[in-house]
Amino acid sequence: MADMSASASLAMTHLVPLAKEFDEDKVTPGVLGFIVFAVLALAVWGLMKSMNRHMGRVNFAEADDKAADGAVPDTGKSTA
Repeated sequence: MADMSASASLAMTHLVPLAKEFDEDKVTPGVLGFIVFAVLALAVWGLMKSMNRHMGRVNFAEADDKAADGAVPDTGKSTA
């Protein structure tokens, strides 16, 4: 663990002079953040495309259940 902090501090001493104005309070997502965002965007696009394809295959017309059962249609008149 001490070796990692030493290498991190060594890397920082080499990188800080390269940046003219290094702000320690500024946090940026960087390349990894962009890659994660791009992968998530592609996944959402693929899911939406798949959903649209599956929704196109759905039959929204209702079947006549009464005609298939042989039931008498209800006219709305009460006999009681």
